[in-house]
Amino acid sequence: MADGGLTVLDGAHLRAVDTSLPESEISFTGAQVLELAESKASASLFNFLLPQNIKTSARNRLNVDPVSLESILLDRQQASSMLNDYITAIADELKDDPLVVSVLDGNTLRLFLEDEDDFAMLAENLFTDLDTEDKGKIRKSEIRNALVHMGVDMGVPPFSEFPLLNDILKKHSAEGEGEVGQAQFAQLLQPVLQELAEALADKPIVVIQNIKIVNGSKLRKVLADEKQMNNIIEMLREKYNKQDGEKSTERVRGLLEKHAKELGLPHSEANEAVLLLYDAIFSDVQTSKNSVVLDNGGFGIYVKEILEKFAEHLEVNPVFYDLEN
Repeated sequence: MADGGLTVLDGAHLRAVDTSLPESEISFTGAQVLELAESKASASLFNFLLPQNIKTSARNRLNVDPVSLESILLDRQQASSMLNDYITAIADELKDDPLVVSVLDGNTLRLFLEDEDDFAMLAENLFTDLDTEDKGKIRKSEIRNALVHMGVDMGVPPFSEFPLLNDILKKHSAEGEGEVGQAQFAQLLQPVLQELAEALADKPIVVIQNIKIVNGSKLRKVLADEKQMNNIIEMLREKYNKQDGEKSTERVRGLLEKHAKELGLPHSEANEAVLLLYDAIFSDVQTSKNSVVLDNGGFGIYVKEILEKFAEHLEVNPVFYDLEN
């Protein structure tokens, strides 16, 4: 997996995980089974350590408490069942709320280093950005900021997630207040990037991107649960009827946008593409019905049809948006 690119972790990798138990063990505590399942899941996801919120949500799906499982002893059959169930729960959680990550393995850095022109341009651009006073010299310690400037998109992990970077800088004397010109800066940067690329090749790391994916999985579950769907429609109908002024499909849209998260819809303000998606789906449903009746049962029928259209579209074309925007 080349670094810098994006990889979606949606649980698919976990469907084929080896769920066998260690042959040497006859019994296990529940906590040991959870730890084993998390280890197997991590190994199948580029050795990515699962975020605590994913683990907590998966455990909640199974109604298990890791503290109470410390004292529960399971035979091999019970342990095998729990192992399978927990890995499946993690996969289901990732399916409903996928993670977007970058797998940093040094490949992007090697590409820069192998092409003299590309590396020269990179070093020049970094030096120019860091030479804020336009003196033609910067402190050696600015190499650290150069790496931060490059960032994950250019194959450099955050210092907080790859502490070895500090050791690499120290080893190559890329610290201190001594000043260097552009040529010296490039000569200093090159071995730092070279060693970083080698370190990542030996032990790639996974960095979570601040990107949200809405693929309709949660929405499809809501639609499939008749009781939940009816409760949601009644909640929306009650709010709709309490609104002052003329009742309209625009007001229905406003309610769905307001409750997007709990319904599994993308936030309409995420980006222009999402806004256009809302426009298209509401227009499509209104065109197909010619007229929309929002009294009595018509409200529920209309809301459900809108949600079904969203579910169909999101399954084929998931929505990506940057959570920082």
